[in-house]
Amino acid sequence: MTVLHRRAFVASAALMAAALLDARAVRVRAADAIGPFTLPPLPYAPEANEPGIDTQTMQLHHDKHHAAYVANLNKALADYPQVAALGLPGMLARLSEVPEAVRTAVRNQGGGHANHSMFWTIMGGKGGAPQGDLAAAIARDFGGLPTLQAAFNKAGAGVFGSGWVFVSVTREGKLALTTKPNQDTPLMDGGLVLMGNDVWEHAYYLKYQNRRAEYLAAWWNVLDWDRIAARYAAAQAGTLQV
Repeated sequence: MTVLHRRAFVASAALMAAALLDARAVRVRAADAIGPFTLPPLPYAPEANEPGIDTQTMQLHHDKHHAAYVANLNKALADYPQVAALGLPGMLARLSEVPEAVRTAVRNQGGGHANHSMFWTIMGGKGGAPQGDLAAAIARDFGGLPTLQAAFNKAGAGVFGSGWVFVSVTREGKLALTTKPNQDTPLMDGGLVLMGNDVWEHAYYLKYQNRRAEYLAAWWNVLDWDRIAARYAAAQAGTLQV
């Protein structure tokens, strides 16, 4: 074999190996996606929350972190169709009844899927202030939006390690502030989530590093109050899921 032919053979073999690896990666990704739960698309472009939340963080947070929760939940429940049949809010609300073998996975992966599915839908806006019934409820239960923001930011800054800060809502429209560790959610307590902010470091570290308080303050500028108001109405109508 001439040197030229040998080089061509080596290059061809390398390309073939790379193609096989790419094909294998595609099969793995496809296998990860198999199951009853799917990654919801962002309802806006990844750059929609600039400058409050940078584009790269949105892409990594949604396409990698949230996708991993979905894939891991599907894997965990592959042999437990009766659990998957409960649906996401159902299995979280009845977590104590989930078989022990998959309860932790449902808590962590299912909770992560639920929390993030809520999280994307309430952003992509321009901040400002709520109107109508939601504004009235915030005034009634928190003393107004500035008071809620201050209490919410303080609670979020006080979460030790990773977790979430939420405003929960009842069927009667009553609002309350709560924090949860890791990927826990008020759904696990039989409650409903109006809105919430992710204070895991992956949600803000590329832009804010260790400045969580700065991230919490900036987050209010990307909220879509119309979508949050729709969640408030859905909670009272009994149709709010995650």
